[in-house]
Amino acid sequence: MRIAFLSFALAAVLPTTVPAAAATSLLNYVGQCVPFARAASGIQIYGDAWTWWEKAAGHYQRGDLPRPGAVIVFERTTRLPMGHVAVISRVVDRQVVMVTHANWSRQNGERGHAEQDVTLTDVSTRGDWSAVKVWYRDMDGLGSTVYPTYGFIYGTALDNGQPAQPARELTGRAPDYVGALIDVYR
Repeated sequence: MRIAFLSFALAAVLPTTVPAAAATSLLNYVGQCVPFARAASGIQIYGDAWTWWEKAAGHYQRGDLPRPGAVIVFERTTRLPMGHVAVISRVVDRQVVMVTHANWSRQNGERGHAEQDVTLTDVSTRGDWSAVKVWYRDMDGLGSTVYPTYGFIYGTALDNGQPAQPARELTGRAPDYVGALIDVYR
């Protein structure tokens, strides 16, 4: 039942040019970050990524501490005119997490692909995750751009009590914790 639901959920978010049979893995997704984050986190918010923070108010718990399954919401900037959303897959330490997201780095020369267990680090002056740097495949390391964020949306629904169910593929079997820390502290 759960596999059938995941296949159905993936088919619903995949572009129509990709056959539903290819929807065997969340990580096969190619497209925008919003439908991917919705499928990966189970948090049912719609609209541009930067609007998720306000749309979550009164519906989902929000905060400034990362938790697995939570969605981090990036603010709209010149570089990110629609913002960005990513799902926390692992907490490595108080300033380093791993995210699973889509449409960030280029793969095979194109954007939109899903990436699992990508390093994200808090570079805010107060340690509140209001500014982050993201691992960028094209540089094979942590990017130099600092992105402002609103915070984290947790899968705890405030209005109906139904918790969000993150996808099982949110994190890999053997995430590279050491590599994540090296990325940040080198």
